Amino acid sequence: MEMTLIILIGAVAAVLANMNIAVFNDGLRPIVSEHVEGRMTRRDLAFTAFAMSFGLVIGFGIPFTLSASIILVHSILLGTDIIGLLTPKNKWGTPLAAVIGGAYGAGLLIGLEGFVKLFDYLPLNFLEAMGAVGTPVVVTFMAFPALAVAMQFSVKKGVITFIVSALIRQLAVWLNESGVLTISGTTVTLNQEGMALITGMIFLLVFAMKEKAEEGSSIDLAAVFSDKVAKIRKNVVFFMIIGGLIAAATNLWIMAGDPISLNLLAEGKATDAGIAAAARALGFIPLVASTAIATGVYSPVGFTLIFVVGFFSPNVWVALIGGVIIIFIEVMLLSSIARFLDKYPGVRNSGENIRSAMTKLLEVALLIGGANAANAIAPGFGFFFIAGFYLLNEAAGRPIVRIAVGPVGAIAVGIIANILVALGIMNIPQ
Repeated sequence: MEMTLIILIGAVAAVLANMNIAVFNDGLRPIVSEHVEGRMTRRDLAFTAFAMSFGLVIGFGIPFTLSASIILVHSILLGTDIIGLLTPKNKWGTPLAAVIGGAYGAGLLIGLEGFVKLFDYLPLNFLEAMGAVGTPVVVTFMAFPALAVAMQFSVKKGVITFIVSALIRQLAVWLNESGVLTISGTTVTLNQEGMALITGMIFLLVFAMKEKAEEGSSIDLAAVFSDKVAKIRKNVVFFMIIGGLIAAATNLWIMAGDPISLNLLAEGKATDAGIAAAARALGFIPLVASTAIATGVYSPVGFTLIFVVGFFSPNVWVALIGGVIIIFIEVMLLSSIARFLDKYPGVRNSGENIRSAMTKLLEVALLIGGANAANAIAPGFGFFFIAGFYLLNEAAGRPIVRIAVGPVGAIAVGIIANILVALGIMNIPQ
């Protein structure tokens, strides 16, 4: 079932990209629209897609996938964007995109399993140490709403949000340790990071909804781009299919939608991963809705709520049906969401700030996690390598995105350490 799901996801996603219906890379949607409207050739579109997505697949998707042994959705869907747009949009090009997309998905899953087994044959098995990459992410994720508030409203409000979130977290810790909360004699354990996260998101939403559009300044996005909305609705069946497949794959713990929920899932915390995915989805609704309405090109994962469905569903079949339903509802509500975003520009603007805050937090957390993992693999040398790698990457103009420096650096240290152990230059850490 796992292999079937991944093959189908790869095939359907590649077809959606090939037919200019949906692409995963947010920055590609306006460019695909340029091609659809005749202002860009297919060749230029293909090269642009490759340039925008290939580096993210290699430098972002694959390292996270390997570090947790769970497929980060970016690994497969950024790849299918490239595959779909590189193949011609005709009677033989579209089926070819499906075949290559399916094979690419299968290759990811097979390669992942084979890669995990390969570690047992290495002089120094550093797979377990790689788990340290995501450890800081789980703890620090609760701080992103406070950062988003500071970026959008004021540092003062951000500090207040952070302090209250931290207090709520410690209150949850105290309640868990004291065993005060009980239901029918059973002690209830609260997730302290989850409680802090919810608190921060409440502050963010309250501040955002206080910003209303000035009279006469609102533009009805749904009315202006009604033909684009109609095009997306016409293709809703395709979105329902891939939405159900991805939700099912998430339920089986073989896929996650972002590094935070991926690391939580790797620790067996599916509920916490679902909460993190829900918080992330809130930030993506304004972006996906706005770009979809303006371009007529949707995202194969919609507002990313299908991952939340996958995490919280009791079994794979409920997840499959839930994914189908939720993405259908999303598409049907596009016009209403656009009008809501016009009414509350603070909510619309918060989407960009939420994503920026998450990115900044991940850059710091994953750098710390990568350094810890690298140092566990090669004590002393690990810290030295990550620090030098980060600084040289900055000096070179960031050929590797900051968010990937920690995981990529840790993998590099693992490879170097194995070479040194094989040469007898380094002892295996105890």
